[in-house]
Amino acid sequence: MAESFKSQPESSIPRVNASTFVVPPGEWTSLLICLAERFPRVGRAGWLDRFERKLVQDTEQQPLAPEMVPKAGMKILYYRENKEERSLPVEESILYQDEHLLVADKPHFLPVIPTGEYVTQTLLARLIARTGNRELQPLHRLDRHTAGLVLFSTRKETRGRYQALFRDQQIDKSYEALAPPLQQLEFPYRRESRIVRGEPFFLSREVAGPVNSCTIIDVIDRREDLWHYALAPVSGKKHQLRLHMAALGAPILNDWFYPVVDDANLDNLDMPLQLLASELSFRDPLCGTFRHFRSAQSLRWQRP
Repeated sequence: MAESFKSQPESSIPRVNASTFVVPPGEWTSLLICLAERFPRVGRAGWLDRFERKLVQDTEQQPLAPEMVPKAGMKILYYRENKEERSLPVEESILYQDEHLLVADKPHFLPVIPTGEYVTQTLLARLIARTGNRELQPLHRLDRHTAGLVLFSTRKETRGRYQALFRDQQIDKSYEALAPPLQQLEFPYRRESRIVRGEPFFLSREVAGPVNSCTIIDVIDRREDLWHYALAPVSGKKHQLRLHMAALGAPILNDWFYPVVDDANLDNLDMPLQLLASELSFRDPLCGTFRHFRSAQSLRWQRP
């Protein structure tokens, strides 16, 4: 039986950092009306509740009143909430931490940052709660269903130096995956294609046109019906590794997005996507030290 999600008591929810909303052009008669119109899922009552708890603020973190008249371009800080948010029974770990960096080992199913229904059940919120450091920011992303290494900046002052590693492709990222055999290919194999946003919006797809994605695929181990692959993304398009493997005819084990979306199994904790961000290596831009980190997790050789 798949392990079920549980509702999380509000008292145990770690507070995530505030989000920023820029007031759009318009004749707004109150901030409450503006926010209720722009965020209809929260609703008027939901926003009034946040105002009462001082969770709507200016950029100096001073609470704002619902009746104030906002001006276009004004920046508002607010705290995202989901009182019905489910608790995720998975555990992250911290592999390394210093004055500037934190390396986390993310479990399957845990989002890195707030997204959709997940606000506090995220890697970022959990790490802020554990470390007390509200300056924590992820330097890159893993999708919710992928496990493995995520690098965080711990200080605003040096964040840009580490972000440049990703921008300038000065960081090596290695993944591992379990998928069906690709007997027809010679390895290492280079998969190149053009990836664009798919339909529905949370998917990606390959189309004809100039190449904008590249993955180097190699084989670590071979078994009868599953192979253990090493995947090295040269580019970083959304769902690139999952899409490339599925397009080759070897979708990653337990991939419920590609080639076909299977809503029934997306949150099945017994069958996590067998994709792991296993290694990160780079030359530290501050001290010149070569850094290499490896996930403590491993893939599971089993079929549903």
